[in-house]
Amino acid sequence: MADMSLNKVQMPEQDPKVRARNFDEVTLGYTPEMAMKEAGRCLNCKTKPCVTGCPVSVRIPEFIEKVAAGDFHAAYEIIKSTNALPAVCGRVCPQENQCEGKCVRGIKGEPVAIGRLERFVADFVMNNEPVKVTKPQSNGRKVAVIGAGPAGLTCAGDLARMGYSVTIFEAFHVAGGVLMYGIPEFRLPKNIVQKEVNALRELGVEIMTNMVIGKVLSLDDIYDMGYEAMFIGSGAGLPNFMGIEGESLIGVCSANEYLTRINLMKGYLEEYDTPVIKSKSVAVVGGGNVAMDAARSAMRMGAEHVYIIYRRSEDELPARKEEVHHAKEEGVEFMLLNNPTKINGDENGRVKSIECIRMELGEPDASGRRAPIEVAGSEFEVEVDTVIMSIGTSPNPLIRRTTSGLEANKRGCLIVDEDMMTTKEGIYAGGDAVTGAATVILAMGAGKKAAASIDKYISGK
Repeated sequence: MADMSLNKVQMPEQDPKVRARNFDEVTLGYTPEMAMKEAGRCLNCKTKPCVTGCPVSVRIPEFIEKVAAGDFHAAYEIIKSTNALPAVCGRVCPQENQCEGKCVRGIKGEPVAIGRLERFVADFVMNNEPVKVTKPQSNGRKVAVIGAGPAGLTCAGDLARMGYSVTIFEAFHVAGGVLMYGIPEFRLPKNIVQKEVNALRELGVEIMTNMVIGKVLSLDDIYDMGYEAMFIGSGAGLPNFMGIEGESLIGVCSANEYLTRINLMKGYLEEYDTPVIKSKSVAVVGGGNVAMDAARSAMRMGAEHVYIIYRRSEDELPARKEEVHHAKEEGVEFMLLNNPTKINGDENGRVKSIECIRMELGEPDASGRRAPIEVAGSEFEVEVDTVIMSIGTSPNPLIRRTTSGLEANKRGCLIVDEDMMTTKEGIYAGGDAVTGAATVILAMGAGKKAAASIDKYISGK
């Protein structure tokens, strides 16, 4: 009989005052006893509504049943049958809007902590049991994957399990994409990402780094190397700016650049000679998960004051509630219903303040959220020495500009059909390169779907 407790088993965390000044992981994970107790809350519903909320269709009740019985290895094998990156997904997926959002237990209490259980299983097996990867028999066919982020890694893994010879071409010097350059160490330790990447290498996936496609090689060059199809999972790494006065001042940067310097280039470690702005007072413009990552990273880099400036109210914040909660605990100050209008500099061209205007919410706009409207005469100024812009990103146009017949929409996102094929035959795409900036798990779902379509295309099914 299920444990009918209304609340999840709480996960231990670092003290907010301590963690706000270090880059160690904030949440410490379940013990085996905690995991088994939480798994006991699952009703093992016949209809499995939680599975319908998962973009990669993890067999959730099945793996949780194994956790409840203490068979963690069997639980891991069930998860890995559909999810190539369980240790990652258990940490960064927005479960509250997906699997846990569909959980029946959430009707009269808290849903089962599916994400925490997935993380526990992946960590337990990685840390305690050698994971044996069986390399599939080759079918003699070759596929290229552009980008080693969540979409590319998932597509490559699924194709490798089908017997394809897969090569990933990655622009950076290390595989992982946004998992390495975007999400901070305190949310997603990089050694965990690399363990997942190495598991793909053991499957036979070749990863070639420092390969900027469109510069080092073109897509036509890759075809000439004998690849029969390609998947583009190059992400959306081109940052957007507001176009206000002062954005060219010293001390203004995109969240992408700031986080890349800290995460991928190890700017938070003293032994690395990575130039990163050392700030006393920081304004982060935006309200998504990336804005929370930038603000919380700024705190850890030593800033005395960090402000989130967002033009809507807290109800409209696009960031996960857990990330907002953690940011508040760590001392990040939220300036909601405010919008920047100008960045001021000193005589040396460095940021000295940001001008804002107060906003109020009107009728819903095209996004379904209430539109922010300026309040006349409400301008004010905040002294800061750094401004980090986190208002979204777009796909880099390099690949499509160097490939004839590859069409994109007005936002620069590649156009694909229902099978994920682009407007150029044999070339598939998915993830942020198609949708614009979205979540890790949605990118993985796109990679999984594209792998199945590529198999049908090459095999002629």
